[in-house]
Amino acid sequence: MTGIDAIFAADRQHPPHERSLPWKETRDGLTVVVEPKPHWASDMRAFRTESREYCAYADWTANGSRARFFGHVDTCGEDLICKARILLAGEIAVGLWN
Repeated sequence: MTGIDAIFAADRQHPPHERSLPWKETRDGLTVVVEPKPHWASDMRAFRTESREYCAYADWTANGSRARFFGHVDTCGEDLICKARILLAGEIAVGLWN
């Protein structure tokens, strides 16, 4: 059986715009969680790890901690990681990753 951490590691082998799971990036002492790009979006979003703020991934890659962050009503980076881990655990439990 494949584990959640192994699935996250395999996903990180792809270039950022081809990933399907969130991942952490750190620049200038600030850590964000990058949300994979949905099919309808023009860019990905980077969420602060513990506060409910996000910025455009292009802004994050260009400016690091100086990127312009906006408030988000209900999501922080840790929420994205947690939701992805719960989703994968459910898929593993029903045998989708055997």
